[in-house]
Amino acid sequence: MYCRHCKEKLNTVFINLGKSPPSNSYLKKNELNKKELHFPLNVLVCKGCWLVQTEDFANAKDLFNNDYAYFSSFSTSWLKHAEKYCLSIINKLNLNSNSLVIEVASNDGYLLQFFKEKNISCLGIEPTKSTASVSRKKGIKTITEFFGSNLAIRLKNKDKLADLMIANNVLAHVPDINDFLTGFNILLKSTGVATFEFPHLVNLVQKNQFDTIYHEHFSYLSLTSINDIMKKNNLEIFDVKKLTTHGGSLRVYVQRKYDGNKTITKRVFDLLKSEDTLGIRSLKFYNGFFKKSKLIKNEFINFLNIKKKQGKKVAAYGAAAKGNTLLNYAGVKDDLIAYVVDKNPSKQNKYMPGSHIKIVDEEYLKKDKPDFIVILPWNLIKEVKEQLSYTKKWNARLVTAIPSLKVFK
Repeated sequence: MYCRHCKEKLNTVFINLGKSPPSNSYLKKNELNKKELHFPLNVLVCKGCWLVQTEDFANAKDLFNNDYAYFSSFSTSWLKHAEKYCLSIINKLNLNSNSLVIEVASNDGYLLQFFKEKNISCLGIEPTKSTASVSRKKGIKTITEFFGSNLAIRLKNKDKLADLMIANNVLAHVPDINDFLTGFNILLKSTGVATFEFPHLVNLVQKNQFDTIYHEHFSYLSLTSINDIMKKNNLEIFDVKKLTTHGGSLRVYVQRKYDGNKTITKRVFDLLKSEDTLGIRSLKFYNGFFKKSKLIKNEFINFLNIKKKQGKKVAAYGAAAKGNTLLNYAGVKDDLIAYVVDKNPSKQNKYMPGSHIKIVDEEYLKKDKPDFIVILPWNLIKEVKEQLSYTKKWNARLVTAIPSLKVFK
């Protein structure tokens, strides 16, 4: 395989998580006995541009299909994050009713609804029909299509140039990262700004977040790698902010390379220097990550086996993509975790891909009263702890497996 950005031949393995089904391919009961599609989940490091990336086996159109089950609005903390960003960027860029905001991968309108409330024109671009239909019900104009240079040209020809373009947690989902970013260069006004949010590779490595690796994530980004990729696509990062979302993310502020008039902040240079000090351009930084993931997996399996021998019932909360990576890598089935609870009705009464653990609603949890509840979306632990505070009535213990096994009192 060759690097999806710089085309250098890839030979260095970052981690190999074996074979697993796509993390959002939830199963109906009548599909359990049918052949389930599995792909190798192998991640490589490019020694040319230091982009960490999955080996290509799965097609994006197969992963982000009409039944795509991830809806952003089911996380209250993510909605608060989106609203806070909206108010901040409106003030930062002096956006008004004459401005146009375009969000790529707008999902169910979780973010653009806040711009709409402020009477700012907005357009969503979302390839999955399931989420796009919800967005339209909120009154948000949404194009159901994958974004790239071709769509950008068509919109530019219709005078749909953007004052602000937003891409939250989608840059990692793009197989052709160069064509994707070319689209931003085409569609931004000369004075326009784009913001991108993505999980920070440094956190993934330092905090053992291997479960954030799944087929839908084609790339894993440092500021170093994305800064070089932006430059090659005539874009320029002029500011960066560290975020706590998704276990530690970055938000980069971008302008067109030859038109932008915004000065590059010290924060950009400082973070690039910090990554350089960590050795982001050296294989030493990436070595050992695979070994640590195996230790976490074994620790988790041992915990579940011990509880099974003790006659304790273990359930899980959050049918998240990262949870599917963990369960499939560890080989966990419903003999160790009885069921998974999720708030999203589109996931309920379905089964987790690979593990075939049933997904139920919260009322089932309240009636069953398990002894332990594994929180699969560990990045939302604060939100989930508050939501499940009632489980203390029957002395249930909450558990997370990443970055190491932790049982909460």
